[in-house]
Amino acid sequence: MSNSQDEPITLSNFLFNKDGKFCLPCTAYRGFQYVTTEMTNRYQVYKNNKLETLRNAQPQVNIMNQDTATLPVQGANNEMIPGSRTYVKEDPPDVQKLGVASWTFLHTMAAKYPREPTQTQKEDMSEFLKLFSHVYPCNWCAMDFEKYITKYSPRVESKEELSRWMCEAHNHVNVKLGKPKFNCDFWQQRWKDGWEE
Repeated sequence: MSNSQDEPITLSNFLFNKDGKFCLPCTAYRGFQYVTTEMTNRYQVYKNNKLETLRNAQPQVNIMNQDTATLPVQGANNEMIPGSRTYVKEDPPDVQKLGVASWTFLHTMAAKYPREPTQTQKEDMSEFLKLFSHVYPCNWCAMDFEKYITKYSPRVESKEELSRWMCEAHNHVNVKLGKPKFNCDFWQQRWKDGWEE
C-alpha cells in the first residue's frame, strides 16, 4: 500500500500508489480502512449517547393513545435485554396495545390502497381482511371482526370506499368499547395526508 496508517488520507494517496499509478487494491484497502474507522467512531458516539439517554429517560408519550406510554418510562424497569445494547425489556402487548397497533396498520393499509384497484387487488384485499379476522391474536376480537365483515362486506372498489369502510368498522368496535366514534369525513387527514397547520 502507498502510505502507512498514520498518514492522513488524501484523494491522491487514496486512489494512487506511491508511483502515482491508479491502484485498485490500494483504493479498496483505504476505503475499507476509512469506513471501518469512521463507523467505529460513530458507533462509540451512538453507544455513549444511547446509554446516557436511557439513564436519563423521560416518559415518552405514544401519540396514538396517551393511556399506553411507550418505553422507556422513568421509574419503569429500563433493564436491557441480555446481549442487547439497544432493546429494553418490554412485556408482550396487551389487548389495548395490540388493538391500537392493528388499527394503525389497517387504516394505513387502506389509505395506501389504489384509487382504482385492479380486480386482483380487490380480491387480495378482501381475502386479506378475511384471513386477518381468522388469525388475529385476540380470539373474541377476531370473531367480532369476522362477524362484522360477514355482515358488512369490505368495500374494496376504491381507496375512498375501503378507507371509509375501515373507519366504520373501527367505529363499530369503538361503540362496543364505550369510546367515541371518529368522524369518518376526516379519514384522509388522519390516515393519508395529515392535518393542515
